[in-house]
Amino acid sequence: MSNITFTNARLIDPEQGTESIGWLQVSDGRIVDLGAGDAPASGAEAIDCGGQCLAPGIVDIGVKVCEPGERHKESYKSAGLAAAAGGVTTIVTRPDTTPAIDTPESLEFVTRRAQADTPVNVLPMAALTKGREGREMTEIGFLQDAGAVAFTDCDHVVANTKVFSRALTYARACGALVIAHPQEPILSNGAAATSGKFAVLRGLPAVSPMAERMGLDRDIALLEMTGAAYHADQITTARALPALERAKRNGLDITAGTSIHHLTLNELDVADYRTFFKVKPPLRSEDDRQAGIEAVRTGLIDTISSMHTPQDEESKRLPFEEAASGAVALETLLPAALRLYHAGQLDLPTLFRAMSLNPANRLGLNSGRLSEGAPADLVLFDPDVPFVLDRFSLKSKSQNTPFDGQRMQGKVTATFVAGQEVYRRP
Repeated sequence: MSNITFTNARLIDPEQGTESIGWLQVSDGRIVDLGAGDAPASGAEAIDCGGQCLAPGIVDIGVKVCEPGERHKESYKSAGLAAAAGGVTTIVTRPDTTPAIDTPESLEFVTRRAQADTPVNVLPMAALTKGREGREMTEIGFLQDAGAVAFTDCDHVVANTKVFSRALTYARACGALVIAHPQEPILSNGAAATSGKFAVLRGLPAVSPMAERMGLDRDIALLEMTGAAYHADQITTARALPALERAKRNGLDITAGTSIHHLTLNELDVADYRTFFKVKPPLRSEDDRQAGIEAVRTGLIDTISSMHTPQDEESKRLPFEEAASGAVALETLLPAALRLYHAGQLDLPTLFRAMSLNPANRLGLNSGRLSEGAPADLVLFDPDVPFVLDRFSLKSKSQNTPFDGQRMQGKVTATFVAGQEVYRRP
């Protein structure tokens, strides 16, 4: 491991909520010292950051890598390259593969593949129920021993309350985190848009924002009963926020995330049935988007993630109702988040609190922060570089991004994992 001193850096510290010009020293893969002003003399390799931002690497909860089963959409190699190019130093992978990651053997397979092919840290999640079918819980203890950092059925809601409550109870006994998708499954089944005037005008099957509130209310009741650790993968509506606030105030072990797409896009972006904008849950109203931004600012919503979901051309080039949901976002997460910074809605420490510090804390990691002893997982970026996104320049195998052709601002200059450079902008 090389020793590095980053000088003339704009240090983004989400733990202290500050940004300042200073220096940071790395040795043997860890941060050993940092401070304001000029760096002390040392024999370490010096990297002059030129006043660019140096921040903790992004910890991205909810990344889909399509191995096994759909490697043509995304492999661990391509996902790792995309993550490094996007300043994501840790990807927390979803188990909604084909077949699902629901046994220690399948978990071991993806862990080996990730270690061999991926330059960034990979932490796998496992399915909560077998086959993500909501009927029988997986062997949580064995999967945890095999390396699962959390348990989730992804966008499949466990509709059977008895099964879900038993899984929560068992997870609590194991000290395991459960990540759920709060939706009322009957109301939301088949929905392609959020209910309202726009969906009616477009003739799209829609779901009320109350479906998210109803799903969250049910899950909160079960948390009160079981005492489990719970994370809502995406809170996207204003209607759900009061219930989340009450649950936190009442001392439940609950956190919540949202996706970058729901913070930067709204239902009108679907426009002429553009399927790259079809995500799950569907894009919401502008009022919901603004409420989500405010919830991130206050800390009510804890994390921002990419919800990276690769889909091939054949899955997207279909009528809007039939097209697959999801968008790639490992490389666009940071520049999309910087839209909120440039709009004056969220400052950089707040953004990195939600993208790095809070996800790391929720998973019990020491990363996501600029402090002595923390892993030197870092992203160096210039928040002011303008560019027009060309989806064919993305490193993901799939290029289903809603930001194709859009003007964006902010690019990653370099990404470091344990002090080693894994990406440098050409």
